[in-house]
Formats: sequence, structure tokens, C-alpha cells
Amino acid sequence: MTTTTKSASRKLTIARAMAEATAQEMRADPRVFVMGEDIGPLGGVFGNTRGLYDEFGAERVRDTPISETAFIGAAVGAASDGMRPIVELMFVDFFGVCMDAIYNLMAKNTYFSGGKVKVPMVLMTSTGGGYSDAGQHSQCLYATFAHLPGMKVVVPSNAHDAKGLMTAAIRDDNPVVFMYHKSLQGMGWLGTEKGATVAVPEESYTVEIGKAAVAREGNDVSLVSLGAGVHHCLRAARALEEEGFSAEVVDLRSLVPLDRDTVRASVARTGRLIVVDEDYHSYGVSGEIIASVAEHAATRLKAAPKRVAYPDIPIPFAPTMEQWALPSADKIVAAFHQMLNES
Repeated sequence: MTTTTKSASRKLTIARAMAEATAQEMRADPRVFVMGEDIGPLGGVFGNTRGLYDEFGAERVRDTPISETAFIGAAVGAASDGMRPIVELMFVDFFGVCMDAIYNLMAKNTYFSGGKVKVPMVLMTSTGGGYSDAGQHSQCLYATFAHLPGMKVVVPSNAHDAKGLMTAAIRDDNPVVFMYHKSLQGMGWLGTEKGATVAVPEESYTVEIGKAAVAREGNDVSLVSLGAGVHHCLRAARALEEEGFSAEVVDLRSLVPLDRDTVRASVARTGRLIVVDEDYHSYGVSGEIIASVAEHAATRLKAAPKRVAYPDIPIPFAPTMEQWALPSADKIVAAFHQMLNES
């Protein structure tokens, strides 16, 4: 990881941190430009490009028509020809209309060319529910992208990591999918997770893609998550502390590459594992993390692992139904007590 020596007392939202990282890289490298729907004068629906249009103009901050296949395909072509585009897929749920451009072009062209053609582009996209926007605007789909070879996938939980990961993603010669959770962006109309707004240095820095972070140390159980789930885990850890238990929280930060070693080291210390994921329960991140621990002969478990994930149902519009389905700190605490009762 490249770190910084300057003190960082100011706090930014994730949206502001992403925009700042992008602006710094655009100033440093004329090959970097941004494309997407409403990312120009509006500054992005989620604030990720705010201020960029005023500084860099329409040539480098390009509002596009509502044609995801067209502008993502154009970004692949630009990246293959030496540019370093950042393109926004406004909601990850829209991947269905442009998956050919993402997976059969962006992810595979370096392989198809025998490594001769690099595709250094960032695909940033919003994830997550909790504000009653139903099944076409509320999914996470982390595992969908992590499952497909050829793309790096990052999911920040706070503004410091968001800026460092965005900088690293822009500089990477591989395609990177940057998945940000809407509730962490700092946009008031979506609700804001206060814990995501943290101190961020003004100067440019990177956070290593593929390196998890221990957000809280503990001895009795490892709570492993990403994005908004990290904050559920931190709240659950504080609740368990009041009961006399010590929970460790691991923030994955990156799904591809996946830092299995940090997860295994944590579980080796605690002997218990709960994985929290807002993506669907089956065939997802939670199962992959559990398998990564279970397949490692050196890890000895005191109890069977648990997962707190979204049930395998379309995301409801009704607020009470959606909140029932979403992960929460209460569900994590309940899973821990169930684990104790079963062991």
C-alpha cells in the first residue's frame, strides 16, 4: 500500500472521495476521462463526479445517451487504444443490457489478445437497497461480477478506502469494477451511514487492491463483510461487547483478488465465523468465504460458520418487507447466539 505522511483531519463522504481521486488522476494523466449518464453538469446521480465537468469540460466528462451497451463498449475501445476511461453504470441492476460489453469485451480482450491489448478502465456502479426502490434498482450482485474471470472487483466501506481504491483502480492496467453502496455515499435523500464519512488525506494515495482490513480486533468471533455490511458488523460488535463478547470485524474491501489469508488468520484466532452479505444467500460471497476457511486444513473451528445474507427472493418494494430481508446488526447478534447454542 502507498500511504501518506500528511495529517488528514478533514472528513469526506465516499462520493466526495471518489470525485477527488478522479480529479487528481485527470490532472495527472490526460488519458483519463469519464463517461456515463448524468455525470456531467449534474455531477452524477450519486455525486461521484461532482465538480469534474466545471474543471475538465465536456470533452473529458462526457454525458452519454441512455445506451449502456454503447458507452461501455466505447470505453472498452478507448481503453484498448491507450486511454484510461472511467465509465459509470448508474445501477448495477442494469448490467443485463450491457453484459456482453462488460464480460465478453472488457474482461476478456486482454486474454484474447495474448496480453498484447490492455484494457485499463474502471466501471463504477451503485449497489444496495434499503430505501424502497424495488427489485430493479436495489441489488448488490457482488458475486455475479466476482465470479467472472478477467476483472478486478472492489467494494469500499468508507471514504478513505474509496479514494485510495479509486486511485489504484484508475492506475491499474486491468479492468476494475468499482462497486459503491448507495447508503454509504453521503447523499441525504438515500440516508447516510455516518461511519462511512471518515478522514481523507488531500494528497493522492492508493489502497492496495486485494488486501482486506481488520476494522476491529476481537477474540470470540470473526465477522466478515464488505461495503455497507461492515457497518452492520461494527454495530453488532459493539452490541456483543456489552454482553461481554469480543468480535473481530474484517472488511474485505476487494473481492477480486480476494484476501483469503486475512480471513483465515482472523478465524484462526477466534475459532468462529459469521459472514454478512447484502447479495443473495446462495452461490455468493458468503459461501465463498466459508469455503475458503473450511478448505484450509490449518483452521480449527469451534462452531459451524453462519451467514447473514439476503434471502433468495426478488427485492420487495414495500419498506417493511425490504427491511425484513436486509442484513442487520440484530441478525448478526442472533446468529452469534445461535452459534453458541449449537456448539
